[in-house]
Amino acid sequence: MPDPAAGAHPELLTVDEHRARILEAIEPLPDFPQPLMDALGLAIAEDVVAEVALPSFDNSAMDGYAVRREDVVAATDETPVHLPVVGEIGAGQGGLLALPPGTAAKIMTGAPVPAGADSVVPYEWTDRGVAQVRISAAPTLGQHIRPMGDDVAVGDVLVSQGTVLGPRHLGLLAAVGRATVRSRPRPRVVVLSTGSELRDPGTPLGRDSIYDGNSYLLAAAARRTGAIAYRVGIVPDQPHAFLDALHDQLVRADLVVTSGGVSQGDYDVVKEALTPLGTVWFGGIRMQPGKPQGFGHVGDDRTPIFTLPGNPVSSYVSFEQFVLPAIRKLMGRTPYARPTVPARLTHAIGSPAGRRQLVRAEYGVDAGAAYATPVGGHGSHLIGDLASSNALVVVPEDVTSVAAGTQVQVLRLDEEF
Repeated sequence: MPDPAAGAHPELLTVDEHRARILEAIEPLPDFPQPLMDALGLAIAEDVVAEVALPSFDNSAMDGYAVRREDVVAATDETPVHLPVVGEIGAGQGGLLALPPGTAAKIMTGAPVPAGADSVVPYEWTDRGVAQVRISAAPTLGQHIRPMGDDVAVGDVLVSQGTVLGPRHLGLLAAVGRATVRSRPRPRVVVLSTGSELRDPGTPLGRDSIYDGNSYLLAAAARRTGAIAYRVGIVPDQPHAFLDALHDQLVRADLVVTSGGVSQGDYDVVKEALTPLGTVWFGGIRMQPGKPQGFGHVGDDRTPIFTLPGNPVSSYVSFEQFVLPAIRKLMGRTPYARPTVPARLTHAIGSPAGRRQLVRAEYGVDAGAAYATPVGGHGSHLIGDLASSNALVVVPEDVTSVAAGTQVQVLRLDEEF
């Protein structure tokens, strides 16, 4: 991909074009061995093949007595079989290596079955004798024995490359003796909000100021994606202050996200500060909300930077469409973009020609049928409506109105994928 700043497109880019250019410019982070617990939620970067079997030896599935079936095959309540007890085997105690014919060994669940034994008689079928045991029922051959390799055989592929590791995967990997796995780390995402009018929550608010919700919104979204998020907070509308804050943060950033200062106003500090660098593209996207966008690289390490619009809905929708796929590619997780699902639209909506509109909505299922109900108005400042929604209805660029009852494609914002 050519550098985004190499040539600004005179025409607006489509959402798909802009996302494709971003993904082409993003490389997954290098993988390295990580302790199992640190790898939770990360995509594994190798196929893990079992080097040991599970179980690794024949073991008892019950508390009872290890026997040779031929010695107890005739046992009934009326004609019980009596056998001398030659030992006791607990889990982790494999002292009795072989069972002589005509004898029994007390055995606990998980304990290794001695050579010669081919079945286990559970306690319930015995008198639980110590020196001698009375057996009143016969097991079938192999009953209550877990054979070696019954669960996992040596050479089985346990986890395939690209799998996102969950608790069950980690349990399996630990069970076969793996202490580390190769995976890509969590990306470090630095979030900065620009605007001299912004104030931190919990501080006094003047009549011309507003609280900074964007940095919390974007940092939380990045963390939920699986990244490590650093919320730097507020940067005033001064280019040198913005560049100072940015350069201070690059040492701990795999990706930078800013909000505000990318439109056409007199105080669009991000655009003013970064344009002279020649490595960041600024332009418009055929999307509502979120038309003004910027993407490129900054610093000696060419750290990717996303400059998002300042209105909270525009900022969040932009994150979903562009930043989230980039974070997932850094982590080696696929698919990069959130998939859509079909749903029935409950109320008619309009859309501007030539723009892909992403409409806040409530997604639900009623009597087995999925529906999407638009939430609030189109204003990109309406964060209350954004918080009340759990989905975005995708209206294509060539559609200007959608009737109630129409099947639409929906992005489910709270769903893991």
